[in-house]
Parts: sequence; C-alpha cells; structure tokens
Amino acid sequence: MPVNALVGSAHARGITTLTLDSPANRNALSAALVGELRAALAAAGADPAVRAVVLTHTGGTFCAGADLKSPCDPADFLALLREILALPKPVVARTTGHVRAGGLGLLGACDIAAGGPDSTYAFTETHLGLAPAVISGPLLPRLDPRAAARYFLTAEPFGPAEATRIGLLTLHGDTDDKDLTTALEPVLDGLRKAGPAALAETKRLVTAPVRAVLDRDGEALTALSAQVFASEEAREGITARFERRNPAWAQ
Repeated sequence: MPVNALVGSAHARGITTLTLDSPANRNALSAALVGELRAALAAAGADPAVRAVVLTHTGGTFCAGADLKSPCDPADFLALLREILALPKPVVARTTGHVRAGGLGLLGACDIAAGGPDSTYAFTETHLGLAPAVISGPLLPRLDPRAAARYFLTAEPFGPAEATRIGLLTLHGDTDDKDLTTALEPVLDGLRKAGPAALAETKRLVTAPVRAVLDRDGEALTALSAQVFASEEAREGITARFERRNPAWAQ
C-alpha cells in the first residue's frame, strides 16, 4: 500500500477489507479519496480470490460527506456508487462512527450495511444550503418513504436502531464494537460459502431496482448537485460551517 494512501486494503479468508483512512478530514469525499476507492474496488472485483468486500474506516467518522474544501466531481461520485452496485462481489459496509451526507450514499450503494452501537447518521445537506441529490439515487429505493422525507428535510441525527428500522442499515450491534463484529460473522461466513458466479448473478438481481434509478436519473442528479453547490445559498451555508456560526437564513 502506498505511503499516505487514503484507502487501505487487506485480504483474509476470501474477504478484502477496504479502509477509508483520511481521519484528518473525517474521511470526506475528496477527489483523491474517491479515486483511490474506485481503484481499490476495481482491483477487488477482478481478483478471483475475493468473495466479498468490507468497507470500513479509521477514526470516529466513517465518512463526513463531500470534502467542502475540495469536493469531488459529482459525476465521479455517481460513478463510484454505480461501481459499488455493479461490482460482482457483495460489498458490506461496517461503520462504528458518524456518517453524514454523501457518506450515507456509500451505505445505500452497499449490499449490506452494519452499524456499531455508537454510530450516528444525518443527512446534513439542507443545513448547508445543499440537497441530497446524487445520494437520493441509491437511498430512496431502500428507505422507508416517510422516514426519508423527514430526515432528508430536517437533517436530524439518528442512531443505529432507527437506521435499521428505516432500511439504511441491515443490522447493528447493541453493546460495543466487538458485538458488531460478532453480528457480522454469520454474514461474512455465508458469503464465503457461496459460489462466486452465484453471488454475482444474485447481486445483479437484488441491485436491479437501484441501478435502474441511477441509469434513469443519474445525469439529472449530478447536474442538480453541481447547481446547488454553485448557489449563493450553498456558499453562505458552507462559509457559516467553516466559521462555526449559523447561516444567515437560520431562525
């Protein structure tokens, strides 16, 4: 692994673990991190020894969303989500920390998502003058519609039990991170025992509705993302975040 890599990679017993390793900016979606993750996923997808990929993180945040100082191109982020969905190996997200904004899009694209008891989730875009545009593609087909409307609009944080109830997570640990590891053991063991061609074909079946949404709406969603990022409201919201104050519109 290169020195200063933003995505670590390790392999054991059929599972490749990709670790977001940019804790200084809370694993935000910079152009560099997105590029490294896309390359690491492609390598895992081409390796016949890999049965599944686990996507996890260092630090207290799985992913803070877009890197507001150096955001990746929305089209590149859309490509990353599509590649997770199209990868012929199941991708399992494992988070023990905070997940915000675009980071939730990563969870939505993964086939299985597991959260630790202290993990938290929030669609923070509206508080920044933004909209959860690209991530709505993989998430709206998976989430309870009423819950999606509430949390997309209000940016309220919520915990792992609620995340599981609304369909953001597949499962969560109840006591500590070791409990989460135990909860994931039968999941990973099941993937190890499955035929690789059978896994690929079955994944195609279960991801078809989400892939169809991205095929239909992807370009419009990336255009919307670019539009709102360039707006005066977003400039005020992002500036206010860096200056640790409320934006001008806050009541």
